Amino acid sequence: MKLSVEIKDLNKYFGKFQALKGINLEIGEGEVFAYIGPNGAGKSTTIRVLLGILQASSGQVKVFGQDAWKDAVEVHKRIAYVPGDVNLWPNLTGGEVIDLFVKLRGSHDKALRERLIRDFNLDPTKKCRTYSKGNRQKVALVAAFASNADLYILDEPTSGLDPLMEQVFQECVLEQKNKGKGVFLSSHIMSEVERLCDRVGIIREGQLVEVGTLDDLRHLTSYTMTVATERTIEGLEQMDGVYDIYRSDADIKFQVNTDHMGAVISHLTSFGIKKLESAPPSLEELFMRHYGAPS
Repeated sequence: MKLSVEIKDLNKYFGKFQALKGINLEIGEGEVFAYIGPNGAGKSTTIRVLLGILQASSGQVKVFGQDAWKDAVEVHKRIAYVPGDVNLWPNLTGGEVIDLFVKLRGSHDKALRERLIRDFNLDPTKKCRTYSKGNRQKVALVAAFASNADLYILDEPTSGLDPLMEQVFQECVLEQKNKGKGVFLSSHIMSEVERLCDRVGIIREGQLVEVGTLDDLRHLTSYTMTVATERTIEGLEQMDGVYDIYRSDADIKFQVNTDHMGAVISHLTSFGIKKLESAPPSLEELFMRHYGAPS
């Protein structure tokens, strides 16, 4: 498999602080890869090294076989980047900014540009200084997806977008995936990651702690369940995949791994369910639960 990104023993220091600690990662061409972790884990620092904005303190970082720092100009000819907080030229319109970025890449597909503007419900005639955060994100996303890039590097790209626009974004990523384009996605939205990504890399405190497909990492997924029943629930403590049980007079609250959800619900029904609520954990909760609190 050809690689779009190859990172070996990447370390990055800011003074005495080590932001990245021996990152090793390979991403294939045409792969959608999610890079997830709590705030401050090192996601954006990794991306800035990939983009040639920051120089690695040590290690090797290649994009399409070229050095991300030394060959940054050539690398940028094949990538499109969207940050999580977009700054635009205030006196240009959104359409002018989109055209500028698209033309810089040497590509111009007017029909695609118009479709993306329509899909993202963006008014391209307004000055950028009048745009909300969400609309600034839309400008960057339209400019990126209207470009003929081979790799899309997206750092929290849906920040500020409403759920409908998040859906449009996901469809755009799947469209690029179907074209064989690669996507490196940093995201806090687990549903977005689950729908879009072939593999996931989890970074914590500058270290890549796990890499694998969603099936490989399924043990990280659990739900908080709150149940009220007609009769006192018995035997829950002995069931596989159930932990952190808390009983109150009104109900019982516990964690259950997804793989054991069916067996647990079947067990609960015998006690006469009056209320059943379940909620997925936030990304931060997953890290706290499976890797402990940050040191």
